[in-house]
Amino acid sequence: MSGTATALNDAKAEELLIERVAGYATDPLSFVECMYPWREPGSLSEFSGPDEWQRETLEIVGHEVRNRNFDHQTAVAPIRLAIASGHGIGKSTLVAWLVHWIMSTRPGAVGTVTANTFTQLSSKTWPQIQTWVARSLNAHWFEISGSAMRAKVSPGSWFCTPQTCREENSEAFAGQHAATSTSFYIFDEASAIPERIWEVAEGGLTDGEPMIFAFGNPTRSSGKFYRICFGSEKERWTHRSIDSRDCRLPNKEQIAEWIADYGEDSDFVRVRVRGQPPTASELQFIDSARIWEAQKRQVEVLDDEPLIAGFDVSGGGSAWNVIRFRRGLDARSIPPIRISGQDGRDRSVLIARAAEVMREEHRGHKVQAMFVDMAFGAAIVERLHTLGFRNVFEINFGGPSPSHNCANLRAHMWSESKDWLLKGAIDEHSELERGLCGPGYHINRSNKVVLESKEQMQKRGEASPDDADALALTFARAVAPVVKKQDQRRWGGRGRPGGWMG
Repeated sequence: MSGTATALNDAKAEELLIERVAGYATDPLSFVECMYPWREPGSLSEFSGPDEWQRETLEIVGHEVRNRNFDHQTAVAPIRLAIASGHGIGKSTLVAWLVHWIMSTRPGAVGTVTANTFTQLSSKTWPQIQTWVARSLNAHWFEISGSAMRAKVSPGSWFCTPQTCREENSEAFAGQHAATSTSFYIFDEASAIPERIWEVAEGGLTDGEPMIFAFGNPTRSSGKFYRICFGSEKERWTHRSIDSRDCRLPNKEQIAEWIADYGEDSDFVRVRVRGQPPTASELQFIDSARIWEAQKRQVEVLDDEPLIAGFDVSGGGSAWNVIRFRRGLDARSIPPIRISGQDGRDRSVLIARAAEVMREEHRGHKVQAMFVDMAFGAAIVERLHTLGFRNVFEINFGGPSPSHNCANLRAHMWSESKDWLLKGAIDEHSELERGLCGPGYHINRSNKVVLESKEQMQKRGEASPDDADALALTFARAVAPVVKKQDQRRWGGRGRPGGWMG
């Protein structure tokens, strides 16, 4: 076949593809069924199409589109859809399909995608969009990177971008309009997205054929996501609650284990399995708002505040070995030390680094106490003791709590961290942020706080909160203020006024 004939055939095939995709403008389910290589060799070889709940949701969206019958001139009412669900049902996949469908069928569409944390957005939500676009029939229509998805024919006016949901980034959600097309917003893990972001996004739903979709585990019984799914604003939204047990993808054995451990009516099962809000105020132990405020806050530190180090030791694999530092309200000034699980398999590497930490000065201060997780760190503590570092202590996360309302020492340390975050300052490291807002919790029969374990988090797909545990370790025990040499001389070598108990 000549080059001219090949070009003509390619042009005809492209024309047919354009017509085919245009025909799906009011039918997102048919778009998803036809645009991806279902049952073909590769990653979709075992899948024939969307799960039933995804099919039903796509049908709802198509119905809403057809009801509005947008003529590309007269603005129509926004499509508002919210999905509260249990864990692991394929929400991020549905997000990817919706983005791809809107961008493929609506020339000039403009969209914004966000999630509760930067880590969720950059490592889960947005990569799903990249993956599904890449495997589609019309992947060549788009340029997609970590910062944007753009139509090649009109990249400046036909695009979608990922944006963090921090309140200070609210302007990124403003001024988004598409009078003759679709302005759309997608919120993933929407329960923790600040009210200000929702308010600004409403401004982009005033013209054209606007759409907003919100997905998430309902970890709070307050806030915007709760109101649109279960509360005072639910009449304005199409909303659904999806039980993980009714879906194809979740691990049914894991769900059965959760129900056995926590109980069918527990908040953990209500949120993580049934897609219902907790009966308590929230399931997420540390809320995102106090984390973000601590990242912005400037603090002062008293001269006698001791420098404390927390060392969370991993067992290898994907978990990290992390040392974090805190002086009073400041856990930002001294950068953390992070050693991969693979490199940390050689314990001599960790011992050497910890010894350096204890010998060195850090911004003019020496570490007064280092607290080490004993699960994988007991041998490290023992070696550091033989090297003369007597101010290194092993901490048993499962040990007794000094506070009566916490089930164990880990829950106590995290409770102390949670309270401290209202006044303290932390760095903006994405792994610390993700780790702090990752664990859920429940109240046991003795009315004590039980924090979700690392193992439980990993079973539901969350990474180990290594940085957060390292920070929490700095609250393992009280550490006395630093006594300067001149003060020791002043009190006759006793170190503090008031006799030997000072």
